[in-house]
Amino acid sequence: MKILDMSFGRNSYHVSFYSSPLFEGALGIAAATYDEIHPTLEKPREYWQMMIEALPDRVQAELLYAKRHNTWKTLLQLLHTHPFPDLEAFLSFLENLPDQQLLYEALPCLGQEREEARRRAVEGDAAAVEELLAACSAHKFFPAYLSYLCQLDMGVLRRHLITLFQGWYTLHVMPREDELRRLLQRDCDQKSGMREKLSPEALVEWALGGAAYPPEPSISRVLLIPHTLYRPWTIQADAKGTKIFYYPVADENMAEEIDPYQPPLRLIQLYKAVGDEHRLRIIKFLTERAHSLQELTERMEMAKSTLHHHLSMLRSAQVIEMNGTRYQLRPHVLGQLPLFLDDYLGRG
Repeated sequence: MKILDMSFGRNSYHVSFYSSPLFEGALGIAAATYDEIHPTLEKPREYWQMMIEALPDRVQAELLYAKRHNTWKTLLQLLHTHPFPDLEAFLSFLENLPDQQLLYEALPCLGQEREEARRRAVEGDAAAVEELLAACSAHKFFPAYLSYLCQLDMGVLRRHLITLFQGWYTLHVMPREDELRRLLQRDCDQKSGMREKLSPEALVEWALGGAAYPPEPSISRVLLIPHTLYRPWTIQADAKGTKIFYYPVADENMAEEIDPYQPPLRLIQLYKAVGDEHRLRIIKFLTERAHSLQELTERMEMAKSTLHHHLSMLRSAQVIEMNGTRYQLRPHVLGQLPLFLDDYLGRG
């Protein structure tokens, strides 16, 4: 069959950055209610227990409610409706949001093809609710979260969210609000400063520490939001036409006082990876074609254990990757080396 393709395929997406201490509040609540992830976070388990116990009893009760029903998700989705300047503006918005609009904003976005069902579910259409439930049946908590929302009095949800967020934010974010605002904005500025030098895909990959996000037909925008509390994790979410990544602030931007002579960790990793005769030979081989481990062992004439060490360093720096059982070069990463160096030296 011959096909003349006249469809529109999206070649890329637009990348936006946004930062606000308000997201630190919502992500802090999310982390505090997710016991299983505590061993993997930079902050130890004891830190989260201390944060919880410091809350007034009524706020602790709402936090437990959020843990049962994952209402931190609601907070995050509401924060995406407007660029709120401060806590007061967000709470005022939440207080005055009509019930149907509150439910609509709280329901998870399940793709453009489910938007009509999302709107009908808000109006109480049982068939639409079932459609949404079927669409997210494989998700870890969306089915229970969606069912809970569609049966809930919005007045109850509103009071819960206001009490929880106001209590958490006032105690745990507001004392550091100005510092956090500067820190988060600094990371946004660093990343967006490379916007003209990197493709959208390369910019996202760099910001996410090596996680690639290829374009999707239904996604026209990628929104990158830095965070500190959920480090080292990147959290992925969806909005209409938008893929959202809450990504960890870079190590070099975590301190209040930045040393302008401290090179970024990414730059150090890349130069360490290529600053070795053996690893440069491996890169040279991989410019020709992908190689299996056995092929590289034979060409490099070295023990597999030694070769593994070199390959691990190149993979950690994202210079190479696995494609099935073969190693292949990621040439665009090597092309970024002079860009990152010029940025560090102030020659960008």
